Amino acid sequence: MDMPELWIIVTLLAAAFQTVRFMLQKVLATATLSPAGATFSRFIYSAPFIALLLVAYMQATGASLPALDARFWGFGLLGGTTQILATVCVVALFKERNFAVGITFKKTEVIQTVLVGVLLLGELVSWGGFAAITLGLVGLLLLSGGKEATGFHLSDLRNRAARLGIASGILFAFSAVSYRGASLTLATDDPLLRAGVTLMAVVAMQTVIMAIWLALRESGEMRRVWRARRVAVWIGLTSMGGSLCWFIAFTLQNAAYVKALGQVELILSVIASTLFFREKITTREALGMAVLVASILLLILAI
Repeated sequence: MDMPELWIIVTLLAAAFQTVRFMLQKVLATATLSPAGATFSRFIYSAPFIALLLVAYMQATGASLPALDARFWGFGLLGGTTQILATVCVVALFKERNFAVGITFKKTEVIQTVLVGVLLLGELVSWGGFAAITLGLVGLLLLSGGKEATGFHLSDLRNRAARLGIASGILFAFSAVSYRGASLTLATDDPLLRAGVTLMAVVAMQTVIMAIWLALRESGEMRRVWRARRVAVWIGLTSMGGSLCWFIAFTLQNAAYVKALGQVELILSVIASTLFFREKITTREALGMAVLVASILLLILAI
């Protein structure tokens, strides 16, 4: 399988894993845990699985651990911290709007990843790719109003759901580009090893950061995370699968293209929203999602 085909396949898998994880986090955040607790559950329950998978892969292939320099840890820390803040925003957003629209607000990260990629790594996108990403932004604007909205107004962006979604998009953009930057510092041509090492280092940092935060600011939340382990362990497993796929894609392709293709998650979120959470999708929301799907198809043709 060639590298271009591989990044597309792992991106689609990442979107599927991530949709399931957000569904589980929505259940925990609305019934059991705080947004920070639901975020912590993702890291603490995925770390052991990631470590075991990485060790098994290195033993099976005979690979050795590549050198981890200051640039690797700097990119990793920036990506890990911004992802924590972005995930907290998304989990909090689930209490403001329905599941599918919550995921869509998060997707503002796609257009912002283009800008962050230029800023941090100097990576540009083609004009066709930029047109596809811009079309996706139009779909997001259609979804920025309330349930009764009939048109788009800048005032729509002042509601709490929009602010949380846009904030998460900015933060996720920084995390995606930072993860690509970290993986590119590793002296190995093996995309699976680069992704696994980067993921393990980042999740370890995130687990420590979140544990300190909960101990200082949300006393007792870690005990609730433990009590919720029967559901939270599945968050860990789906998180590991999704994150590993994202990281592999980031090692192979420009982060902006990966995130743009990842919008296929919207189709999955609509299915989850209507079938699992029994939530209704308005005509305006459906139109916005249709535009986003069109932008995904244009992106595939443009690359």
